[in-house]
Amino acid sequence: MREFGFELALCAALEREGHLVSRQLGGHVHGRRVLDTVVVHPTDAVSRRAAITAERLPTTAIEADVGPGRARYWKDAFDCHPDRAERATELAVERGFFERERRGGRTYVRQTARYPDWVGGITAVENKPDLDRPGALEAQLRTDVSLGLVDRVVLATADYVTGAHLNRIPDEVGVWRFDPESGDRDVVREATDLPTDEGGVELLAQSPARTDVRIVTAVEKASARTRLAERAYAKGWRSFEYPACARCSPDDDGLPQCAWKGRSVRATEECGPECGGYERADPPAVDGEALRAERTPWDPDPAGTRRRQTGLDRFR
Repeated sequence: MREFGFELALCAALEREGHLVSRQLGGHVHGRRVLDTVVVHPTDAVSRRAAITAERLPTTAIEADVGPGRARYWKDAFDCHPDRAERATELAVERGFFERERRGGRTYVRQTARYPDWVGGITAVENKPDLDRPGALEAQLRTDVSLGLVDRVVLATADYVTGAHLNRIPDEVGVWRFDPESGDRDVVREATDLPTDEGGVELLAQSPARTDVRIVTAVEKASARTRLAERAYAKGWRSFEYPACARCSPDDDGLPQCAWKGRSVRATEECGPECGGYERADPPAVDGEALRAERTPWDPDPAGTRRRQTGLDRFR
């Protein structure tokens, strides 16, 4: 089983359970770590988050000293470089999280709605269908555990899991055995909750002679968690291309199934004239947004929370 198809099948199964699922997201603070699958477990407040926008909200704007009450001069509301603050303000206004007004040549901003506490937890899943080819698996999982950016870290595999396998990964890491054909998922070992509200240690680089790490504060982790959750909310997991081939027959989950190969395929790597089963055609039309909206709290087209301005503007 190729990792790409395994990952998509797992995402589909998790989404059917109502979770907000995404793929290939940065799970780091200062280093470079890409998480295979990110599962955000929402609270009841997710409906208030969904009402604002379907797109990502900038973390800088979320953390700014701006509320839904009295508007503030935008430069006084941010504790960062003015260029970064200006970019965050523009994006927040564009996506309906901020509204702005002009007073005496100055720009003032306020939130259209208070940002809700909608994230109940985050699970990072490392997908390794074949445990006989672990690669850098152990180092990756130890990095995730020592940083503690997410609440739980899980290894998902299609293999039979032995005691030797479990001994090679951190005790805190949970293990799932997942069958991509049936969608069945067995919990081999429960994941231990990580201390996300405390500082952590992040691996930056490693060589035979040297390991570089950096201490990450609780404040830095909180900001990175907000950024990760927002990216997961906006992106989802159907960010792949569909093959321009008549043999591609997406299933009910929108997975790019190839009738020739009998499995899900990555269009950018496995499809084209060099494939013996290739038959040129337009890529299939799949409404991934509709599937996601049907199964999760994500809303592709919310009404928004921007208020109508009163005053002289209404007479223009």
